[in-house]
Amino acid sequence: MRRALRFGLPVALALVWNAPARAAEHAHAEAGAMASEHQGDRPVASPAAQRAPRAPVDASEVVYATVAGRPVRGFLARPQGAEPHPGIVVIHEWWGLNDNIRQLTRQLAGEGYVALAVDLYGGEVASDPDAAMALMQAAGERAAELQDNLRAAHRFLAEQQHVTRSGVIGWCFGGGWALQDALAQGGKLDAVVMYYGRVETDPARLAPLSAPLLGLFAGRDRSIPPEQVRAFQDALAKLGKPAEIHVYEGADHAFANPSGTRYQPEAARDAWQRTLAFLARTLAR
Repeated sequence: MRRALRFGLPVALALVWNAPARAAEHAHAEAGAMASEHQGDRPVASPAAQRAPRAPVDASEVVYATVAGRPVRGFLARPQGAEPHPGIVVIHEWWGLNDNIRQLTRQLAGEGYVALAVDLYGGEVASDPDAAMALMQAAGERAAELQDNLRAAHRFLAEQQHVTRSGVIGWCFGGGWALQDALAQGGKLDAVVMYYGRVETDPARLAPLSAPLLGLFAGRDRSIPPEQVRAFQDALAKLGKPAEIHVYEGADHAFANPSGTRYQPEAARDAWQRTLAFLARTLAR
């Protein structure tokens, strides 16, 4: 008699993510869940994107990679002055690399980091939730290209900007990819900051993580509910991974997005202060 196989939820999710035949289906489902959190939203500049850098910075558009035979442009901001600085790759939310993300990248440079905002959407930017969902779905179907893109971004910071240490930060879509980037980079990163991005709970998938991680989540997020966050936290703890996880109980998904109308000032300010303190401990030492 053939014995039926039973899988727990973490294993089932890992199988879905790893099976090529199901990659497109998974990407569409994830984007649909995000769309439900962004109904009626628009990529307007939140107060997070309106602050000026704390110190003078230099910023410009750059070509930082060639992926699938095409040049990839991003936005580079760095503190003024020639001395070496730590670097951080900035991964946009589901709207794409828009001016609000560029402004937040300038703010990170004003804190003393060489910040490179990458483009995982091939130069496209969304202006409404339907367009953002389509872009996120399309990006999810090109996971290998996105990983190549992020590897090239870190290489650009190391070889062209001569950064002393290296990290990654992302929001929403970018938060999930910040974690995926850290898992793919293994021991090459020194810090990971993920804002309400897709989590992993499979110990085998989390095993390569070596960089300290700061995770910032929303208690009222239906796309990444608290029980998933707790499972993620428990899995990291069992593996002995250095991680700080904070859940803002009264906050919704996208509470700290630099773009969007879901911004919640109190939670966003606390999360940003935690972010700066974490980066100072892990990158600026």
